[in-house]
Amino acid sequence: MSKQTYRVCFCFRRRFRLAASEAPADVKEIFGRYSENGVMSVDQLRRFLVEVQGEENATLEDAQSLMDSLKHLNIFHRRGFNLETFFKYLFGDVNPPLNPKLGVHHDMNAPLSHYFIYTGHNSYLTGNQLSSDCSDVPIINALRSGVRVIELDIWPNSRNDDVNVLHGRTLTTPVQLIKCLKSIKEHAFVASEYPVVITLEDHLTPDLQAKVAEMITQTFGDILFSPGSECLRDFPSPESLKRRIIISTKPPKEYLQAKDVKVQENDSKKGKDSSGREAWGSELKGFEAKMDDDKDDGDFDAEDDEDDGEDPKAQQNEAPEYRRLIAIHAGKGKGGMKDWLKVDPDKVRRLSLSEQELEKAIITYGTDIVRFTQRNLLRVYPKGIRFDSSNYNPLIGWTHGAQMVAFNMQGYGRSLWLMHGMFKANGGCGYVKKPEFLLQADSNGNVFDPKAILPVKTTLRVTVYMGEGWYYDFKHTHFDAYSPPDFYARVGIAGVPADTIMKKTKTLEDNWIPTWDEVFEFPLTVPELALLRIEVHEYDMSEKDDFGGQTCLPVQELKRGIRAVPLHSRKGEKYNSVKLLMRFEFV
Repeated sequence: MSKQTYRVCFCFRRRFRLAASEAPADVKEIFGRYSENGVMSVDQLRRFLVEVQGEENATLEDAQSLMDSLKHLNIFHRRGFNLETFFKYLFGDVNPPLNPKLGVHHDMNAPLSHYFIYTGHNSYLTGNQLSSDCSDVPIINALRSGVRVIELDIWPNSRNDDVNVLHGRTLTTPVQLIKCLKSIKEHAFVASEYPVVITLEDHLTPDLQAKVAEMITQTFGDILFSPGSECLRDFPSPESLKRRIIISTKPPKEYLQAKDVKVQENDSKKGKDSSGREAWGSELKGFEAKMDDDKDDGDFDAEDDEDDGEDPKAQQNEAPEYRRLIAIHAGKGKGGMKDWLKVDPDKVRRLSLSEQELEKAIITYGTDIVRFTQRNLLRVYPKGIRFDSSNYNPLIGWTHGAQMVAFNMQGYGRSLWLMHGMFKANGGCGYVKKPEFLLQADSNGNVFDPKAILPVKTTLRVTVYMGEGWYYDFKHTHFDAYSPPDFYARVGIAGVPADTIMKKTKTLEDNWIPTWDEVFEFPLTVPELALLRIEVHEYDMSEKDDFGGQTCLPVQELKRGIRAVPLHSRKGEKYNSVKLLMRFEFV
């Protein structure tokens, strides 16, 4: 066993033994049950796959293929797996928590309103909302990661003869619209064949709207979905719109003169400075009720400056060729929330609400929102003073049927980790079919009520055995200058309020390969909307705890059994080596 030395001062060093990775007691016991004389045969491995891993259709060929994939290891036994090889298989890349072979497996022939859609907000920004550069690079990154809704704010350039993309009334530097459109065309279907929606925030004169119509038509050509009618009666399906581009915006408005940039600058002084928050973000709003190991650092509280209202004079000045491009019409219309949520049997539309508007609306109109989203699209966007490009709790929107929960994809933090987790489902295609209870009323005409107390449908039992890989992916003094790290894990559920909870393992001191071997149970009333949250942190007595990795997984797609769970950085990038050995059982 090797040792590691830490320098404390010029004349004193501390030495620690580096423990080798060893199979947990549970794994040893299972190996004993499915092996003979220390060797697991192909047939015994097949039985293990069926009985423990829940892979009911596993064949001898599948088992043999797994064994063949590990034959390059010097520890491989010619007659099958010994304990060491079996452990390597369980903790290896060939044993992930989600099945990569599933691919797109949801029914993709329902209307667009029947899906949660991977949605970006201000997709062109490289950083904060006030002074960062605008570029096509974040648009490309979003599309290549599976995002299906791209938002562009379009404004006249300084000479009023061309169109730029920028965050209006701020110090953000513009990028040309045509550059963004060409990049969308090039990268739209790299990660997914399913349709890309471009939502436009339009601040243009009629002549520039006509120019935009020409740009869009020439750039996208035949792949542009343009029904030409005033409003769709029903939304088409993602399957019917494969490899198509869809334009969604409000009916054209009269040109809005840009206001002085000081509007935003003054507003920014009212917002809370978030620079002091922990690197991975404070615990999610609405998730604190059952937490006892986190402090909430507060939240911003101001309205967004987006305006979805229609101007009745606008249509007198609009460019007709621009209007004909709009496939998904947006706008609040007249009246208040109750009027906005009215369902028209003769046409479908998109409604946009800020996160604050939604939070207020669900108090009184929760079931009305669910009913509205059965047929129409609801887009939710971050409130205006999230200047740091932070995000909000997406479950508030999803549990009420909101299809387009728009996020700042260039940021990071717990909210964005949930977004990543949700859209790992259905092959990562950017469309996740909503559960049936969000799509139709029951026999009494009642729709799903997210606040209702429901019976437990199933219980997810999670065993956190151990973790490894930090020694290879981090500098040896990254977590502590004087000793190996003191890791603990946090495991929990994000979902409807009744299911939402986080739990925590014990902290193991001075160990690069922590073996917690702890079991947690999570009763689930709505497993269809549940996400499994996993985080690892390093305890620091004098400062904030250090971040050691995270992932978020859709509960409905978890593979049963013992699985190797790769962890990701706070930005969502997968580490090379860091992973946890865990077991998932539904009891």
